[in-house]
Amino acid sequence: MSDDHIAGPLWDAAQEFPQTAQWNDSADMDELRQSIAMGGVGATCNPVIAYTTINQHKDIWGPRIRRIADDNPTWGESDIGWQAIKDMSVEAAGLLLPAFEKYNGVNGRLSVQTDPRLHRSAEQLVAQAVEFSELAPNIIVKAPATKVGIEAIEEATYRGVCMNVTVSFTVPQALVAGEAIERGLRRREAEGLRVDDMGPVVTIMAGRLDDWLKVVVEREQRFLDPGHLEWAGIAAVKRAYRIFQERGLRSRLLVAAYRNVLQWSEFVGGDLVLSPPFKWAQRVNESGYKPVSRIDAPVADDVMETLLAIPEFVRAYEPDGMTIDEFDHFGATLRTMRQFLGADADLDALVREVLVPAP
Repeated sequence: MSDDHIAGPLWDAAQEFPQTAQWNDSADMDELRQSIAMGGVGATCNPVIAYTTINQHKDIWGPRIRRIADDNPTWGESDIGWQAIKDMSVEAAGLLLPAFEKYNGVNGRLSVQTDPRLHRSAEQLVAQAVEFSELAPNIIVKAPATKVGIEAIEEATYRGVCMNVTVSFTVPQALVAGEAIERGLRRREAEGLRVDDMGPVVTIMAGRLDDWLKVVVEREQRFLDPGHLEWAGIAAVKRAYRIFQERGLRSRLLVAAYRNVLQWSEFVGGDLVLSPPFKWAQRVNESGYKPVSRIDAPVADDVMETLLAIPEFVRAYEPDGMTIDEFDHFGATLRTMRQFLGADADLDALVREVLVPAP
């Protein structure tokens, strides 16, 4: 780690609780450099984040998109946009190589997400996962915790791809995904292939579970303490974490989609990954908060009483609350898939504006 670090709670937590990995939820180069200086040892990305980064830095990416188009005269907007994402990912991955080498591949990885438009085909998801994994030695590839995605996650793991499960919000999704990764790892081990340097993670998008429950509560006109809804994702992560430890699953949980600082502070001390957007990392690091281990601290009884009275939360919290066939139709899954698909369309439109500007 660089001696030129940024002091603050993130750095303090990274030193006192090294098992709690700090990643950055962005591949923006400036943000990633600062994240590393605050103790960050990895980064995640998704279609929305990738599009936002390119859109916010058009002075850099406009000329690069034109160059990609010039070098590949038969490519359409989608191919050009995805090449820009690949280029961004390779450059960001380079910043993380020292951590990758230090942690033997368990950290120091840069996430690249599979194209959400491939969500109906496990075969295509696996093929793209393998392709992305070959962009740089420290790439970790995202695929969704849907029925098709789970199939792809096991097979890609077997083929040696370090996987990050995304579009995942619930305990049952996390457990099914963790077991799929475990099957893939065991298949590799049975053939004498390495697994110790892969470092897979299973994401729970804690804030997106909160978002969905707030929609449900509003629809059902429930009368409850609204502050209790801020704990839904936290409760789900804590329960999934306990079960992962009990079952000896080798993938780590990763917490993403932050909506409040508790979604960082409540997990410090755990053997997992915390991946806040850079703005949340800054807020934490400038807060003066003293990190303490709270991963084993239970959610308050009155909060749990409120949450367990909401059937949709019970589906998300109980290990058998949903079957794999129900994952695709869970409200947070549908909302997130639509957003990711929309980001792909937005990136196509951005490329089109660069190549065919208005007269």
